[in-house]
Amino acid sequence: MTEPLTQLERKVYHYMIDFLAENTYQPSIREIAKKFRIKSTKTVSDLLHSLASKGYIERDQSRSRGVRLLGFAASGATQPIPYYGKVHAGEPALMNEHRSGFITVDRRFLPSDDVFFLKVKGESMVGRGLLDGDFVMVTPSARAKDGDIVAARLGPDSTVKTLTHRGATIVLEPANPADRPIEVGPRDDFAVLGVVCGVFRPFWEQDPQPSMPVPGDDNVH
Repeated sequence: MTEPLTQLERKVYHYMIDFLAENTYQPSIREIAKKFRIKSTKTVSDLLHSLASKGYIERDQSRSRGVRLLGFAASGATQPIPYYGKVHAGEPALMNEHRSGFITVDRRFLPSDDVFFLKVKGESMVGRGLLDGDFVMVTPSARAKDGDIVAARLGPDSTVKTLTHRGATIVLEPANPADRPIEVGPRDDFAVLGVVCGVFRPFWEQDPQPSMPVPGDDNVH
């Protein structure tokens, strides 16, 4: 088992990941020292030695920026996927000002380049394996058909449900007997945002993010 990082080691490690992704090269020892207000370059060198001994990096002492992040391939087969905190009542439903950030994913798991993430809130889809707090990946370029799990917009709100057609009426079916289906008529302000194509489920309680919009009822945020 990998030895856990100290709080400072974790901060330095994450800084190195973010720096490399932005600049395509590693920060120098002096840049790390400046970032964390560490007076001694030896202290930084000791931190890097600890990260190496714990299996997070490899060092090349002959180079000033001779650090390799083990398992890091952000310049290769990954793609940042936008994560939206809310939707817009109208078109386009997904706007940059409602984007909460990005989640980087291996491109092998992406069915199309236009995918995005929404976060499930509530238990209305537990019967289809989607739980409160899950991040669902949605592909807008896929054509939704009956039986698909879709992300949809109802006015300014969004929801994840199973799509069904009953004549001219669209029904958004929950997968929980405690919830009622949502019937959508031709005059309702409604749009299918895309078909759910994947799910990521953290098994830990995430840190609160006060800047995120407060979610609506049993939908997504």
